[in-house]
Amino acid sequence: MLERWKNQVPLAVSVGLCAVLVGVAVLAAKSNDWLQSPQDNSLHAIDYPKSSVLPLIPLSPTARMVQLSAIAQLPPSQDRDRARYVLANDYLHQQAEQALQLLEGLDQSYPVLAAPILSKRAQAYEILGDTTNAQATYQELLKRYPSHPVAVEALYALGKTTPQYWLRAIAQFPSHPRTLEIARLLLQQNPNQPQLMLLLARHGYEQPGVVAVLNRLVSDYSEQLQPQDWQAIAIAYWENQVYSKAATAYRQAPRTALNVYRIGRSLQLSNKRPEAVAAYQQLIREFPTASESGTALLNLAQITQNDYQKLSYLDQVVKQFPQRAGEALAQKAAILDNLGNKTSAAQTRQLLLDKYGDSDAAVEYRWRMALQKAANQDYRAAWQWAHPIPTSNPNNILAPRAGFWVGKWAQQLERQQEAKAAFEYVLIQFPQSYYAWRSATMLGLDVGNFNTVRQLNFEITPPQRAVLPAGSDTLKELYQLGQDTDAWALWRAEFQNYHQPTVAEQFTDGLLRTAIGQHLKGINLVSTIEDRESPQDQTEYQALRQELTYWQARYPFPFFEEITTWSQKRQLNPFLVTALIRQESRFEPKIRSVAGAVGLMQVMPSTGEWIAQKIDLKEYNKENPQDNMRLGTWYLDHTHEQYDNNSMLAIASYNAGPGNVSRWLRTLNTRDPDEFVEAIPFEETRGYVRQVFGNYWNYLRLYNPEVAQLVARYTTRQTAFLPQPPQ
Repeated sequence: MLERWKNQVPLAVSVGLCAVLVGVAVLAAKSNDWLQSPQDNSLHAIDYPKSSVLPLIPLSPTARMVQLSAIAQLPPSQDRDRARYVLANDYLHQQAEQALQLLEGLDQSYPVLAAPILSKRAQAYEILGDTTNAQATYQELLKRYPSHPVAVEALYALGKTTPQYWLRAIAQFPSHPRTLEIARLLLQQNPNQPQLMLLLARHGYEQPGVVAVLNRLVSDYSEQLQPQDWQAIAIAYWENQVYSKAATAYRQAPRTALNVYRIGRSLQLSNKRPEAVAAYQQLIREFPTASESGTALLNLAQITQNDYQKLSYLDQVVKQFPQRAGEALAQKAAILDNLGNKTSAAQTRQLLLDKYGDSDAAVEYRWRMALQKAANQDYRAAWQWAHPIPTSNPNNILAPRAGFWVGKWAQQLERQQEAKAAFEYVLIQFPQSYYAWRSATMLGLDVGNFNTVRQLNFEITPPQRAVLPAGSDTLKELYQLGQDTDAWALWRAEFQNYHQPTVAEQFTDGLLRTAIGQHLKGINLVSTIEDRESPQDQTEYQALRQELTYWQARYPFPFFEEITTWSQKRQLNPFLVTALIRQESRFEPKIRSVAGAVGLMQVMPSTGEWIAQKIDLKEYNKENPQDNMRLGTWYLDHTHEQYDNNSMLAIASYNAGPGNVSRWLRTLNTRDPDEFVEAIPFEETRGYVRQVFGNYWNYLRLYNPEVAQLVARYTTRQTAFLPQPPQ
């Protein structure tokens, strides 16, 4: 999209992540518009046991030092032990002697962290140059806790002089980050060690440079590899999006429906159409009833060039995979239209509505028809087409959108009571959606409108740190104390179910990744829990999504100090700035788009240079959060000034450029802001505006107690109805 306007305007801020990761665009679409709708949409905060330490954890070490020091001097208690441990870690690298004093005897009174305490004591001795006591403490750790994953720190340190300790770490804790470091060091010494390469393939496939390891493993040791080894290699290639090599590896892996499907899908993604067709057909022959075969048939219908062959594949889906029948019927109707068989196409769509009316495909067809009727100002018919969507398929991305527009069309028909009921329905049933915010504004709630968001100054409450639902007690305690790097290392040792995690494991993994700064991956993991299909997983998800901490994990608030500082300086709403950053970069400071935009606010190089001249900034680094926000918030302020502080136009301009927005203002024949958003010609910008303001709404209702209470007054209601269209 950037190419469309970069020559019209000297400035440009990128459209965001673009193609940084496969599937992020889908995630973005789901993040705000899509929502399950349980009976009770109120959110539950964690009722923590009273603690004087835990509220201090979000503060910087300097800011919390005095209070923690006072607590550390109190009589024995859990809070005293926690304060000592946190302080010791804060002091460790600058004041190791003080850290040692705080850790002395702490392993006896604080057993849940006894192993980490011994490890920290040994590290403090190392920093002080006391090798004898360091090694003695590491030996004590191994003796007392030989099977505890923290013991790998002792094995790593002792193995520098005694190699068998490193071998023990590899055998005992293969997935621990420290073990992966050992494997890399040993490979540097002797690259001809295929078992170490396999260890990296299985447990380190996310690390930089692993593809080169995979390539060498395949080229030099293929004859030694077993089917399970090939599966590990195939998964690693797949996760790194090296699809052509993934297909080759999956051919050597065990013959499961998933593995055979990924052969075909990898070939398809590698633009090897004939080979992909052959692989999908082989899957269907070998595993005719597997769900992957249904997906393969739909893929075949997309890549096959013969329309009649496509119809044959789609008929197979309808017959053998009823859960995918709606999708197949929608594709079939489109093909029949192209063949000029309008009667059969109409019959197919009627079958779609009659038999599979709750399918996503039926929802999309209903919505398309509703928009056509609305475009012809037949608002009653539009209402009739849209009405079943939120009630028949409330989980669909279009459900809150359809409910909101029922309200807007009711207004057009001067049926104000029905409009009010529709807006209340959307706010109650879909409180996390962009359209819940639009409904709230229609109901007159003080949550900001497109032209007032900038001026609003809401209180921001800090996020709650979730209680991890999976992992050991030691892991959970480390996370509560903000010892995120140590918690992550422990989790990687404990967590073995990478590719088929439980709901609790996936949520834990997402929380910990966000905690260590892997925000994009963390948000992705938390958000996609909603896609679980099994009844048990959906039951667990429905319980999880009632928790405030779940939504705060989907909408985290990192870089709080920088965001609030630069928002204040530019007189911008910090919730809006945070919303834009989430959409642009998922809070990844060093991320780069395919167009070359950099950092949190995805500043283009030319834009950064232009802004730097304007504000007389001599030196800056767009990967530095402070510098990036300094540039990005200036530009966001600039776009607001261009459009008289209309935030909707400012956000659209941030994405598509002022040249396009100016043209739309001249050519789009509407003064209604909601109609304007829906009529934006660029699909990407249309979605971008909804995403950013959906983000804004979620940050507002999750981190501002006044708005949270306002929304709760609606969402705790037990009854809501979407009004029927007039006859």
